[in-house]
Amino acid sequence: MTRALEVDSHDTATATTGAARTDQGGSAADQVFSYKELARLDEALTMSSRETGLRFTLYVGELRTPTRAHAEELHARSGANPADAVLIAVSPGQRVVEVVTGASSARRLPDRACALAVLSMTSSFANGDLVGGIVNGLRQLSDQAGHPASLRH
Repeated sequence: MTRALEVDSHDTATATTGAARTDQGGSAADQVFSYKELARLDEALTMSSRETGLRFTLYVGELRTPTRAHAEELHARSGANPADAVLIAVSPGQRVVEVVTGASSARRLPDRACALAVLSMTSSFANGDLVGGIVNGLRQLSDQAGHPASLRH
């Protein structure tokens, strides 16, 4: 499991998404992400899960302090088998990213790989690209985890 990576050196993670946007109408207060952004996140989560056999989940929002404990609670409640799950919890306002891995997924995603993915994500966040940072982080984690043993040659 990885520790929280405090990102005090970056100005803000949500420079372009601070005010909620919508492409399809509706109240800005109801949506933080546009429909296109949600579709992009959904596709990245789906592909990561399919390619690795792990279940990737995403949480974007405030985390109670201590943030790590809250992220671990979210991970434990994220589905049927948390051992094979990976939770990416992003709290732009707190400038915190937590990656929580289950017992099985931790063997395929060591702390160092998770820390590198978080570093990549926070670089994108600093440039105002929340969705792109998450998508790139998911790709990095997927590449590191590889395919499930049943699909390897």
